[in-house]
Amino acid sequence: MMFHTLAFCCLCCCHLVGVFSESVSVMEGDSVTLNIDDTQIREDDYILWTFGAEKSIIAQIIREFEIFYTYNGTDGRFRDRLKLDQQTLSLTITNTTSEHAGDYKLEIHRAKLPSKTFSVSVYARLPVPNITRDCSSSSSSSSSSSSSYCSLVCSAVNVGHVTLSWYKGNSLLSSISVSDLSISLSLPLEVEYQATNRYSCVINNPISNQTTHLDITQLCHTCSGTAALMHLLNLFINFTKTDNLRCQKGYVFSSVEQKRRYF
Repeated sequence: MMFHTLAFCCLCCCHLVGVFSESVSVMEGDSVTLNIDDTQIREDDYILWTFGAEKSIIAQIIREFEIFYTYNGTDGRFRDRLKLDQQTLSLTITNTTSEHAGDYKLEIHRAKLPSKTFSVSVYARLPVPNITRDCSSSSSSSSSSSSSYCSLVCSAVNVGHVTLSWYKGNSLLSSISVSDLSISLSLPLEVEYQATNRYSCVINNPISNQTTHLDITQLCHTCSGTAALMHLLNLFINFTKTDNLRCQKGYVFSSVEQKRRYF
């Protein structure tokens, strides 16, 4: 009974220490290096690098015979992108794209050495957020309180796994996050025309960010010309409707007079 208990404990311990994992993040287009502790590796060790759930072999090393091979992967996604360091035995993936995100497993074929998994996340380069004046909101609102506020929208297109935020100084005002790929985000904000605080819109992911600072004096007066144009357009539309109505009434009256004269 004691033997079975000891054996069970040994198996559990081996299972717990048998696999180590590490998370690595990289910007799309950059290189990422997966480092290993080569001090524990012997000359006669057989080392494999695999990728994904299917454990596709992408590199193998046998230092004793000076074997340092890299492979393209089953679908060719690693073609001309893998480099093996013959001194440190680390693996570098160059010019990364979203299809290179996933689990990379290092296997050393010796019983006492654990395997290690690198979970690689690849993030797209972030665009600079764009701040625009929301003139439609300003023209549609006629309340006296809204006339003292400037309606703004911060937006970013074709983004994924990001957060878009408005800040007043260093204080967060509002934010919106998305985990989908290639989506457009927009976040509204209303500020007073006479505001003296510094406002900024920030887009960020776990490894980078882009910021656009708001220039109230310039941006919050761009709707004045638009508002005047909309006012003239509305006057023209109303005038056209009235004129058409008058023409229709005149036509009916003229037709009635002609009929009277005919009979």
